[in-house]
Amino acid sequence: MVRSISKLNGYDRVINCMPDKSISVRAVLFNAFAVGRATVKNLLLSDDVLSAIACARALCASVELDGDSAVISGAPFGGATLDCGNSGTTARLLIGLLSGLNGKFTITGDASLSSRPMRRVTEPLARMGARLADTDGRLPIAITGSRLHGIDYDMPVASAQVKSALMLAALNASSPVTVREPAPTRDHSENMLAAMGARVKRGDGTVTIEQSVLRSKDITVPGDISSAAYPICLALAVNGGKCTVKNVGINPTRTGLIDVLRDCGADIEFSNVTTDVEPSADITVRHGKLRPFAIDGALVPRLIDEIPVLCALACFIDGVSVVRGAGELRVKETDRIATTVAALKALGADAEATDDGMTIRGGKPLKFGEVDPKLDHRIAMSAAVAGAAGAGVTVLDADCASVRYPDFYCEVIGD
Repeated sequence: MVRSISKLNGYDRVINCMPDKSISVRAVLFNAFAVGRATVKNLLLSDDVLSAIACARALCASVELDGDSAVISGAPFGGATLDCGNSGTTARLLIGLLSGLNGKFTITGDASLSSRPMRRVTEPLARMGARLADTDGRLPIAITGSRLHGIDYDMPVASAQVKSALMLAALNASSPVTVREPAPTRDHSENMLAAMGARVKRGDGTVTIEQSVLRSKDITVPGDISSAAYPICLALAVNGGKCTVKNVGINPTRTGLIDVLRDCGADIEFSNVTTDVEPSADITVRHGKLRPFAIDGALVPRLIDEIPVLCALACFIDGVSVVRGAGELRVKETDRIATTVAALKALGADAEATDDGMTIRGGKPLKFGEVDPKLDHRIAMSAAVAGAAGAGVTVLDADCASVRYPDFYCEVIGD
């Protein structure tokens, strides 16, 4: 679907934040494997989460949907072929979880997911004794369940998905698994597994998990800060803009976006702060003059998904904004360094790709343009933000946004 978006002359919205996809996928898969019955509320029913639900059902778990709630009854997983669609989180978590179970499993996905590297997951699992056959380092991957042993693993690249896959494999390993991170990554798996009875120990840059039995856990999914990033950045880019996004997850491993915007001088307010398995708050932002940003180092894993839309915002900030140390972007749904820069340049921005990031020279008026997001939802939504705040945009294959945010254009853009 092609969608044309006009320039906005103002922006004042109150938005209920889209539920968090990362937590939704984990809540489905972890409860599907757990003993007992649980209710997951405020579940995101996006394409990726529906893929996780389909995989759970294919593994013989019961998932009963009622609106945005799901009642999940765990079951002993049987062998199956599992289509993960476009969900890298689902694929990588399942590879770890299934490696230590009896049975034969095949993990598949769509063309985009099948082009993404998987050896960063399969190689450490193989060191634990997993029997995995990949396709030139990619999907499909055939898994023959085997007896696993522990591992002490130094991750070469910070990745919450790799860490989570190893933690899930540890649930069925004969000895503990310790993972060391080069930089902190989101800890949703640690939080949820501990709440479900797993034996998890955290240290300075490390997490250790021992063989454990998971017990079902009722969970209310908070809003996704990476989805909140789009209306937040749009409000900051439009003159006189204001936006309140309700029930946003504010896990400290995910709030790099907020830290960067505050360093830029953004007017940001938290209210109605709550704590549960994951903390949340209402976030209000108001337009004002911003300073350019520099993102690098340990900050990158805390906002890796928000970098494209932050770069869209940088087009409206006078000065040079820089992203470094974000080579991980090159192995997402697309090479997000290349596709972000291409999208912004199509709109007249002064943007340049580097090996591990990009440079945006902001303050130059944008022009109307056409953007091909290459079926990457984050590029489509970031281009929509840049176009709505700039001079308009036509987004090709705009419906790819439904993977993350089914009602994005209506709720955020107002189109």
